[in-house]
Amino acid sequence: MEFTVVQGDIAQQSADALVNAAGTSLQMGSGVAGALRSAGGEALNQAAVAKGPIKLGAVAVTDAYDLDAEYVVHAAAMPHYGDGQATAESIRDATRNALERADDLGCESVVLPALGCGVAGFPLKEGARLIVEEIRAFEPDSLADVRFITYGDDSYETVSRVVDAVGIDGA
Repeated sequence: MEFTVVQGDIAQQSADALVNAAGTSLQMGSGVAGALRSAGGEALNQAAVAKGPIKLGAVAVTDAYDLDAEYVVHAAAMPHYGDGQATAESIRDATRNALERADDLGCESVVLPALGCGVAGFPLKEGARLIVEEIRAFEPDSLADVRFITYGDDSYETVSRVVDAVGIDGA
């Protein structure tokens, strides 16, 4: 499995699955969810909300609508409507469940953001370490390309340093 850290807008990525940093309500508001909603269309938000609420750490899958992907995997790393913060456990669970679900769907490529580290308030350096550890431990059947995406220069540098420190095959 190839693993890379990329910088950019997740809504502009091309992959079999894009992972949404969701709250348990699955309402697509701001941050990663807002970017995906803006590019994917209101039907994406409606489809997500129709599948919620879900448990913290769980995932739900929708069509990707106007995004360049087959699926959006909505990973609930933060509580309902963002009225609480992500935890180490919720980030680990959401990451693992997103990877497993994309793999179960037969996806070969997936792009995931720093789940729980934006609107949900978890520190990026620690969250990135948890995410990278979950990716490193994952044994895919179909996933061959896993991209960890960041938006800004600072977050890209932070995640890249974490990957270098933790170490991961393909990075």
